Amino acid sequence: MNFLISISYDGSKFYGFQRLNNHDTIQAKLEEALTIINKKPVTIKGAGRTDRGVHAYDQKATFKLDIKISEDHLKKALNSLVKPYIYITDVKIVSAKFHARFNTFKKEYIYKINLGSYNPLFTDYYYTPEYPLDLKKLKACARIFLGVHNFQNFVAGTRTNYECIIYDIKFTKHQDILEIKFIGKSFYRYMVRNLVGAMLDVSRGKNTIADIKYALDNPEIPKRFSTALPNGLYLNKIYYKE
Repeated sequence: MNFLISISYDGSKFYGFQRLNNHDTIQAKLEEALTIINKKPVTIKGAGRTDRGVHAYDQKATFKLDIKISEDHLKKALNSLVKPYIYITDVKIVSAKFHARFNTFKKEYIYKINLGSYNPLFTDYYYTPEYPLDLKKLKACARIFLGVHNFQNFVAGTRTNYECIIYDIKFTKHQDILEIKFIGKSFYRYMVRNLVGAMLDVSRGKNTIADIKYALDNPEIPKRFSTALPNGLYLNKIYYKE
């Protein structure tokens, strides 16, 4: 049977999602638990790879098991083995061809910023800037990123294609916490953190809106902006077509 699971996790306790030798990762922890349940090695396919320190509310993964087990029993068995920093919120049996990554329709990421006083308990879960933010500049910068662009100057590493679409960027403020939600078709390595970093650069006057626009319009000319810290980033939701 082919299963799709929804996963939440505290990324501060792991070296990212993807399996790494000699390091604790979410993928390794899940595969170890599934191998115990299945009594044979299991490999999962994640919807995306989050970096070290990045959290998730709704990561997805697919995998196949040789045993017969109900969705509810699998959820309970998995959680008994992967808690407390990973928790399976949902388990579904899907078609044999369904793939957590390739069937993705849309993704949401949230970046959380603490605008209040420094709080050591927030260290792993929010970014706390050492300077005041200009919300108007952040929003003006965000509008430039909307739509289809070549994001080469905002992606780490090399790819054959840097083009993707951002449908929306929403700002929400709850007391001293600012949340920036990115909604798009897909996001490449460090892309959300680089977009946030560029926005922060503009907010504090290190770069201008014109610099951001130029970097988008001229991707072949290297231009680097700051990369926001991973601790404020959350994979919020993965969407699949019905």
